[in-house]
Amino acid sequence: MVDLNDLTNMANKLRIESLKSTTSAGSGHPTSCLSCAEIISSLFFFEMKLDDEFILSKGHAAPILWATYAELGCIPRTYLNTLRKIDSILEGHPTPKMPSIRVATGSLGQGLSAGVGMALARRLMKSKSRVFVLLGDGECAEGSVWEAANSAAYYKLNNLCAIVDANRLGQSEPTMHGHIVEIYKKKFEAFGWNSKVVNGHNIKELIDGFNEFKKSDEPYAIIAKTFKGKGVSFLQNKEGWHGKPLNSKELKKALKEIGEIKIIIPSKVSCMNPLPYKYTCYEPTKYKIGEKISTRVAFGNGLIKLGEKNKNSIVIDADVKNSTMTNGFFKKFPDRSFQSFIAEQNMVGMAIGFSAMGYIPYVSTFATFLTRAHDFIRMGMYSMANIKFAGSHVGISIGPDGPSQMGLEDIPMFLSIPKASVLYPCDAVSTENLLNEMSKIKGISYLRITREKTPVIYENSEKFEIGGLKVLRKSNYDKALIITAGVTIHESIKAYEKLLEEGINIRIIDLYSLQPIDATSLIKNAKECNNVISVEDHYCNAIGTLVSSYIPNIRYLCVTDIPLSGKPEELRAMFKIDSTSIVDMIKQFTNLY
Repeated sequence: MVDLNDLTNMANKLRIESLKSTTSAGSGHPTSCLSCAEIISSLFFFEMKLDDEFILSKGHAAPILWATYAELGCIPRTYLNTLRKIDSILEGHPTPKMPSIRVATGSLGQGLSAGVGMALARRLMKSKSRVFVLLGDGECAEGSVWEAANSAAYYKLNNLCAIVDANRLGQSEPTMHGHIVEIYKKKFEAFGWNSKVVNGHNIKELIDGFNEFKKSDEPYAIIAKTFKGKGVSFLQNKEGWHGKPLNSKELKKALKEIGEIKIIIPSKVSCMNPLPYKYTCYEPTKYKIGEKISTRVAFGNGLIKLGEKNKNSIVIDADVKNSTMTNGFFKKFPDRSFQSFIAEQNMVGMAIGFSAMGYIPYVSTFATFLTRAHDFIRMGMYSMANIKFAGSHVGISIGPDGPSQMGLEDIPMFLSIPKASVLYPCDAVSTENLLNEMSKIKGISYLRITREKTPVIYENSEKFEIGGLKVLRKSNYDKALIITAGVTIHESIKAYEKLLEEGINIRIIDLYSLQPIDATSLIKNAKECNNVISVEDHYCNAIGTLVSSYIPNIRYLCVTDIPLSGKPEELRAMFKIDSTSIVDMIKQFTNLY
């Protein structure tokens, strides 16, 4: 049995390594490491067991976590000298570049949401393991923390423990509540948690808190009152030291104060490795050419079918499942369906946690509401998360609901995520095929789906590859090339038919895969047609700008002003992305008027 004195000594050993590595790196946050040393020591060398999970939400304290992994034998101790170097796995904030990290942190206020996802995943696995999340008091000003707290209480996650390192000092000034730590306790209790205030530098009080957590029927919060820079007199509780490493002279003085520590404590905490990924394709629904069905309905149909084949698939909704059509999955697989309610940041954070546990999360809401969770999506990328997003109600084509509900900013948001697949199907057949395709690959994917019913244009036998495109109409005499996707495919086909009646041939490309993109085919077709126009139900030439990287002198039809309520066909005409506007533009730039 480890005694309390050993754990205190281990805390000081971790302090020493944190100070050394940040001084060697010439950057980092040593004082934020010093405040949580006893918390980390008591967690990793006493409380946590083999299958327990840990998230360092206050990611700037990474050096003390790296020191801990060195003590556990997960990495060689010499690695600590490589902190923040370009060829090191020990980055400035935790990322899965270090194999034992499940979730990237550092953008504050996100760790608890991932913890909720992990805890739900562990419950789904029928595992008795627990999830511990270490937060800073400064990040508790983030609303997303309380979205997560709300969700954890709703699901009664008694396998989730949040520890708040209440060290009083933020980056530029004292935190919102300073050392009035009872306020944090009251906040967590108001959200339905059990909580306890402890001296965060007293090992016995920390262990007492963990023992109470074991008895709790609700999620549990330990508010640990600590001092930033603890253990070094000229750092402790002093402002102006956040993110500031010690120089060699200061380091020597600090190490002398702490003293030499030689201790080894065996631990049962495992050195984790990335989880394997497996997906089994389903047989898409059969649709009839000309049948009118919205792509959101096709998405819902496909989701049920993939759920039957893949027991590791889960769906997270933000109280719009009857609009995004995930309600079918909820009815058929209630144990794998999770409601985040109207809390999109927490919804994405939960998905990151589920992904870290080997599940495939399908996250769906109105496309426009995903924008408020952009930072979580961005951090999902750094977490190497495997999340499938579906954004519905896109563009002005949703009609009467008006601009607040129209997804008109979503394409560039997902295009900004390196290696993300960004897909925009135009009919039911392409939707279900692309749902299959994006599920095959590991990583972040986005499926842009439409509320309005659109006719099926593809045979059920048609195949769709990520990174591909379809040439829908083509001749040897094409006067222009239309590059489009989604709902404006159908406007383009109408324009084609109108022009054909006048003896004018045009070519149409369905650019269903925006990222990755088939640049070779785009360039080839553009050279054969000379005149190129992009048409899209989106702001600011999102598709057009993307295409213009490969094709010069492209003309654009897109939403260029703030829209309003109206019928879909009225709005498309008003903002000139309808078939008439396409015909007019083609005649103008081909001198056919």
